Amino acid sequence: MTQANKDVVRRFNTEVIVAGNREAFEALMAPDFVNRSAPSGAPDGPESLWNTFQYVLRPALSELSVTIHDQIADGNKVTTRKTITGVHTGPFMGIEATGQPIQIDVIDIVRVADGRYAEHWGINTLPSVLAQLKGG
Repeated sequence: MTQANKDVVRRFNTEVIVAGNREAFEALMAPDFVNRSAPSGAPDGPESLWNTFQYVLRPALSELSVTIHDQIADGNKVTTRKTITGVHTGPFMGIEATGQPIQIDVIDIVRVADGRYAEHWGINTLPSVLAQLKGG
């Protein structure tokens, strides 16, 4: 069970985040998914997660890749330490393209139910990456 849950998370990172595969997204997301890391008052359902990758991250970063460094599964939860990299070649959260390489370090926990993402909690270095892009 724990290996199968790790495989779900790996597939999500490869097929959804990197490849932008909508069919894989639909297959891997529970309809009642909740992103526990969404900002207060922001949408936290499945579509909000898709929008983050498809309309914010992927258009801003060419050569997008995800490297999974560690995964630990306990019961129905998978904790992953990973790095998202790419080249800043498109607008990114209000910052025009700089051509700089980007590295976002992430630790997330995903609760998997019936082979699908049911809940997500995460922390990442995006705020410091954006500050660097702004020259701060």
